[in-house]
Amino acid sequence: MDAWDLLIDRKDLRVTQMRPAPVPQAADLAEGQALLAVESFALTANNITYGAMGDAFGYWKFFPAPDGWGRIPVWGFATVVASRAEGVADGLRLFGYLPMSSHVVMQLTPSRDGYVDRSPHRAELPPTYNAYNAAPPAADDDYRSLLRPLLMTSYLLDDFLSEDAGVRTLVLSSASSKTAMGLAWFAKARGLKVIGLSSPANVARLSGLGLYDQILPYGQAGDLKTGPGAAYVDFAGDRATTAAVHGALGGDLARSLIVGGTHWEAERGAPAPLPGPQPVLFFAPDQIRKRAGEWGMAELNARFSSALAAFVAGSPWLKLIRHAGPSGLGAAYAQVLEGRALPDEGHIITPA
Repeated sequence: MDAWDLLIDRKDLRVTQMRPAPVPQAADLAEGQALLAVESFALTANNITYGAMGDAFGYWKFFPAPDGWGRIPVWGFATVVASRAEGVADGLRLFGYLPMSSHVVMQLTPSRDGYVDRSPHRAELPPTYNAYNAAPPAADDDYRSLLRPLLMTSYLLDDFLSEDAGVRTLVLSSASSKTAMGLAWFAKARGLKVIGLSSPANVARLSGLGLYDQILPYGQAGDLKTGPGAAYVDFAGDRATTAAVHGALGGDLARSLIVGGTHWEAERGAPAPLPGPQPVLFFAPDQIRKRAGEWGMAELNARFSSALAAFVAGSPWLKLIRHAGPSGLGAAYAQVLEGRALPDEGHIITPA
C-alpha cells in the first residue's frame, strides 16, 4: 500500500490535497531515525485551531510540507516499523503528536519519561509536543487519543482559574468543542456556574448533556448577565463574539482568556480598548511547567489521569465515530472544519 499525507493549504484550510507516495524503506533512514506507521488518531475542532493559528504559534513547523502547504498535527498512536535509532526497537507503540499521514519519520531518543523527537526542525518547539509515551494497546485507546490532549488543556485551564477565588461564573465560546466541554465539566465539579455560547444548531443538543447551566446562541451574547466574578474563556477566536461578551459583562468580567480559534474564518483579535479586562493568551505548556515544578510531573500526570477517567465515566453521552482510509479522513476533516461535527461525537481516524 502507498503511503500518503493530507496536505492543507496554509492560506485556505478548505483546500486540501491527499498526496500519495511510496512507503519509506528502512534503507532510506539516516542514523538516528525511526519510521513509524500511524495506527489511529483523533480529529477535533482543536486540530482546526492548530491550522488557524499555525503561523502564529508554530504548529506548521512540526511536520514540514512543500511550500504553501502544511500538515496539521493530531494526537494518536503509531508503531515503529523500522529503526536506526538507538534504544528504539521495531514494534514499539507510541502515543503523541502525529501528522495526518499514514507514516512519519522521527529522530527518536529515549528520555526519562518516554521518548523525544529530536529532529532539528523541532528543536525550538515546545517540549510538551515533542514527547512520546510508550503505549501498549489498551481498551481506552480511542478515548485517550480523543480526550487526553483536549482535556489536559481543560484541566490546566480549570486549575489556573481555581487560583482566583473571585471567579464564580465561566462563559465559554465554542461550547460544543471538547476542550470547552471538559472545562465546563471540571468547573461545575468545583461548584462554578458555566454558561456556553454556541451556534443555534447546537443549543438544544448541548443543553441536554448536563455540562452547562445555560446555553445561548452567539446572537444573544450581548444579552449576557452574570453578576460579578465572571471569566470569559474564548475557544472560538471570533472578534465579534469577544466584543459582545465584554460589552455585555463590562465590570462584572474578572478575566478574559484566549485559548483557541475554532471559528477559523472569523475576524481575529479584539477591538481595543474593550470594557473590562483585556484578553490574554492562555498557553497550556506554561501551566504544565508551573505545576510540574511544584508537584512533579508524575504527580501532575496522576492527577490528570484520575480527572480524565472521571470525565469518561461521567459522560455516557459521548459516542465514538470511526473513519477509515484517506477518503474517510477527507470526509471527517470537512465535517469538523465546517462545524458540522456533533458535540456528543468524537471522530477517530485509521489510515487504512
